[in-house]
Amino acid sequence: MGGRHAEPVFRVSAGAASDVGHVRLHNEDAYLAAHPVFLVADGMGGHTRGDAAAAAVVRVFERLGGRSWLDAAELHEATAAAASEIEELAGHGRAPGTTLAGVATTRQADRPYWLVFNVGDSRIYLLRDGRLEQLSVDHSRRQDLIDAGIDPDEVRIGRNIITRALGAGRPGVPVLDQWLLPAQGGDRMLVCTDGLTAEVSDDQLLATLTAHADPQDAARALVAGVLTGAARDNVTAVVVDAVEVAGAETPVDDEDAATQPEGAGLDDDTVDLSEYGLPLREE
Repeated sequence: MGGRHAEPVFRVSAGAASDVGHVRLHNEDAYLAAHPVFLVADGMGGHTRGDAAAAAVVRVFERLGGRSWLDAAELHEATAAAASEIEELAGHGRAPGTTLAGVATTRQADRPYWLVFNVGDSRIYLLRDGRLEQLSVDHSRRQDLIDAGIDPDEVRIGRNIITRALGAGRPGVPVLDQWLLPAQGGDRMLVCTDGLTAEVSDDQLLATLTAHADPQDAARALVAGVLTGAARDNVTAVVVDAVEVAGAETPVDDEDAATQPEGAGLDDDTVDLSEYGLPLREE
């Protein structure tokens, strides 16, 4: 008798919150929290119509809704389409621009993965087994100085100088950093704009994320924590939880179906990623 081959399982739950803050007149942040992609876009405040640039990103990526998985090619196509729409917004003034950061559900060799991506200084964090890790790398002048060996505590300039973005007078499609990370049940992803990370320490992020089981409650609490302080920028947080993760069933004869264990670790991974051109994120 023939075997059967079921789909891998990657069920997530998400919450999001955003606020203009105490200083800015308009909220130039935008977000999307709808399967299969969860992202933030931070319109560049020094450029005209930053809110329109951020909204364009969300509008393009909304078209991907309704599917279970997003692959690297589809991610690139959506980014290119967003960059094109943002270029069309440019008028006689400074060209609008935006950052982009997010995670999507994807699969490789019938196993669920996080597809992590960013351009600019909006960030992605992973909370796993009680440990918080920043997955993304800022595209900023400050990060360049840190990469050059300067102590982060001594870097006083460049945080707001973005070296990579969609639009902002940069023609074409920016290089989008991407990683593949094997998903585990219980993973919690935080995608946020720098209005959060500029005001809240990593320890505070960890404490808030672990204090709230519901992702919507966690997102609201993160934003509320910024609003108790200076809140000098717009602030947006998207929290995504891996509720159920399991590999696909292996084709077998008769009734002896076998499945990969839920949350298989990085050490068990044998996927060839060369055809995708994406690195596997190591812990």
